Amino acid sequence: MQPTFLGLSGLTLTADEHALFQAANPAGYILFKRNVDTPEQVRALTAALTDMAGRRLPILIDQEGGRVARLRPPHWAEFPTGETFDKLYDLAPVTAIEAARLNALALAALLRDLGITVDCLPLLDVRDPDGHDIIGDRAFGHEPMRVAALGRATLDGLKAGGVCGVVKHIPGHGRAAADSHLELPIVTASRAELERDFEPFRTLAARSPMAMTAHVTYTALDPRRCATLSPTVIDFIRTDIGFQGLLMSDDLGMHALGNPASGGHEPGSNALTDFGARALASLDAGCDIALHCSGDFAEMRAICDAVPAITAAAGARLDAAMTWAGPGDATPVQQWADARDELLALA
Repeated sequence: MQPTFLGLSGLTLTADEHALFQAANPAGYILFKRNVDTPEQVRALTAALTDMAGRRLPILIDQEGGRVARLRPPHWAEFPTGETFDKLYDLAPVTAIEAARLNALALAALLRDLGITVDCLPLLDVRDPDGHDIIGDRAFGHEPMRVAALGRATLDGLKAGGVCGVVKHIPGHGRAAADSHLELPIVTASRAELERDFEPFRTLAARSPMAMTAHVTYTALDPRRCATLSPTVIDFIRTDIGFQGLLMSDDLGMHALGNPASGGHEPGSNALTDFGARALASLDAGCDIALHCSGDFAEMRAICDAVPAITAAAGARLDAAMTWAGPGDATPVQQWADARDELLALA
């Protein structure tokens, strides 16, 4: 097995993808809007991936609610943003926490019915007034305690629904003044100031099965490398924050890693354009899994040709994460109906 989560190009596996994936045996896959059409099509795709792997497979999706949702009407319901629960918390904290749990339970029911086993949620990024809107209304708020409380409720709901959660973007993206999809954010806040960003991740470190790194440089931790590519920051995540679960990179295709200041290359190397080198740099820094989302076949082949087999430690973390959620407490359809009815009762 290789330490990668890979994307797909379309609604079904191509012959080239099938051959590459059979040979490389990626640890898992991630789905995007280009990969989903109808419930029947998605179930067929996830079944094909699972059958090929012959194991309980991490099949990821970004289904947060609001503007970040790969599954949309008419086949799938809209879900609220993190900001919705933040505003409700102002009025009734206990109700907001329960609503976040039920919302995540409904999300899990929807995903599990489709054969999707991992939702890249919750965001534990603390919203900052000077931060870029790439986080914005996706966040649970600007107070670390509130973010942690709503994040914990979301993890609990996903777990009850039989879907694994992913906390992101560790150690915190809310303060970044740039969109890491487009450029490298450099955060110059002091270590003391950054404690506010770290707090939700530290609070939930022992409860979180998976985490996704931030392509952000924190000069107080490592001025030369962004978090995804920094052994110093990854060690900080493991020791100071205390996260011991499965740690994946954010998408290797994001332009933040194309900036020389990200630390992803040495002078004279081709790591800015070589996706195999990007993957190796994230793994060498201490990530368990290199995530690649675009489905670009040449990039995926370069990654698969470059990376070694998954380490025993990373494999154990992957197994633990996939065991974390269990099978769920009821059938997905019944869970969806129950969570919907309880949410309506809270409204």
